[in-house]
Amino acid sequence: MSLTAFALNCTLKNSDGTEKSSTDRLLADLLAAMVPHGVKGEIVRALDHDIKPGVLSDMGKDDDWPKLRRKIIDADIFILGLPIWLGQPSSVAKRVLERMDAFLSETDNRSRMPAAGKVALVAIVGNEDGAHACHAACFQALNDVGFTVPANGGIYWVGEAMSDTNYVDLPGTPKAVVEMIEMAASNAAHLAKLLKAENYPGVAG
Repeated sequence: MSLTAFALNCTLKNSDGTEKSSTDRLLADLLAAMVPHGVKGEIVRALDHDIKPGVLSDMGKDDDWPKLRRKIIDADIFILGLPIWLGQPSSVAKRVLERMDAFLSETDNRSRMPAAGKVALVAIVGNEDGAHACHAACFQALNDVGFTVPANGGIYWVGEAMSDTNYVDLPGTPKAVVEMIEMAASNAAHLAKLLKAENYPGVAG
């Protein structure tokens, strides 16, 4: 069974800048680990699109969220990628999660939200502590709007506090991170196949 993954990079850097994105590298590593499991994916940088503030699926003129929302819903696996800033998920990631609040009222005739039957992973980079707290916040939000998080669904790399070394600058991927990525890829693909074959039944409206 073939599967698709859509990764949304919530870095504070847009593609036009000269700085490389550590979040991009981690997402690319994760998508590469999914290939042996029959998953094809793409990475999109959120800042390359005009995501209006709000909690609706369409905030009107010039809002790019509807097309990103469609990519999220069409994929079997959604990956939220983000950096840590001040111990918090990036402001871009928070805006993405706020826009998904609309899912709560967009249920079908079995009371299932648009993300029902979809798997979600969260990939985090940073040079300070906070990955577990950021995972907890993101997982709670994603679960609230209908996504299913697999075992070991959180991937992260954090460097030494106050260090100038970023994930994108590492000469190789640390063994522990490789193992984390491979387990997340395997578990996400396994769960996505199960849910694609048989979605949650929901309840009568």
